[in-house]
Amino acid sequence: MQSTGVYWIALQEALEKAGLEVFLVNAQGTKNLPGRKSDVQECQWLMKLHTYGLLRNSFRPPDEIRGVRTIWRLRSRFVEEAGSKIQQIQKALTTMNVQLTNVISDISGVTGMAIVRTIVEGERDPRVLAKLRDGRIQASEEEIAHSLEGNWREEVLFELKHVVEGYDFQQKQIGECDAEIEKRMGMLSSHPTREQKEGEAGARKKPAQKPRKNQPGFDLKGELHRIFGVDLTRIDGIHMT
Repeated sequence: MQSTGVYWIALQEALEKAGLEVFLVNAQGTKNLPGRKSDVQECQWLMKLHTYGLLRNSFRPPDEIRGVRTIWRLRSRFVEEAGSKIQQIQKALTTMNVQLTNVISDISGVTGMAIVRTIVEGERDPRVLAKLRDGRIQASEEEIAHSLEGNWREEVLFELKHVVEGYDFQQKQIGECDAEIEKRMGMLSSHPTREQKEGEAGARKKPAQKPRKNQPGFDLKGELHRIFGVDLTRIDGIHMT
């Protein structure tokens, strides 16, 4: 059968539970083959092509991997939505002539969000807000205070408050996804690494690196290495965000 939207998923699972081997084919592959067909003759056409060996079965990972993939895709959507909220925060600040982004490269960092949250709570004094500066910020308190001399518009502050609340909610959702992914990956069996195959199971283990922005809070790279036995992130196009 063809993979059309998500309608095929429930049917394939029912057929597989009944003990049938299901060939899932890309609809684009059937269109490129010569012959005439109509919607009414769809099943006969697929059966004919399959009889001639012209259809390739699509790869579908095991059920436990599909579960992790579903949660990861959901997490990716939450990350994109959180990024959109950061853009809305920047727009609201710029509308009020608050040029915080001129002195802080990442407004979603510790200093930026601390200042934004304090503004939402009602503080307007630029020098008080500048004292929230993290020591790692290169800009001085004076420079930050100067960037916070804006025009405080109540309607924009109202918008900013709700955007920040939405951002916090999405961060909570991302954290819940991380916990679910970690739990599901922990249930997957380990695959021996190359070192273990060569009898170097006692080799020194590299310390887990601190996760970068938008990466899960647990050691995802280490878990992938444990499950597959190789470092998949070394392949171009595979990343953890």
